[in-house]
Amino acid sequence: MSSSKNSEDLLANTIDFCVADALIKIGGGLITGTLFSVLLFKRKSWPVVFGVGVGTGMGMSNCRYKLNMPYLIGADMVKVENQQFGRNNVSQIGKDSS
Repeated sequence: MSSSKNSEDLLANTIDFCVADALIKIGGGLITGTLFSVLLFKRKSWPVVFGVGVGTGMGMSNCRYKLNMPYLIGADMVKVENQQFGRNNVSQIGKDSS
């Protein structure tokens, strides 16, 4: 067996994360909107709807970022061999190392 995962498993895990994160964000928006509605706005319904909308938007934004993440290279994916760092080995940003 190989140690790599199937793309279907990675997608399923990502979507599971997205759904769980979105539900947490929506729940937080619902609770926050309810508290603002009860304490400040004389039991109007718009703070609850606004809180749920903000939670939904945050969940969708996080999900979009997480689904586009395969196109980004994470620091945990980069393998670096042992090197001795000295004054001459460190390259400056914006200059060619050759």
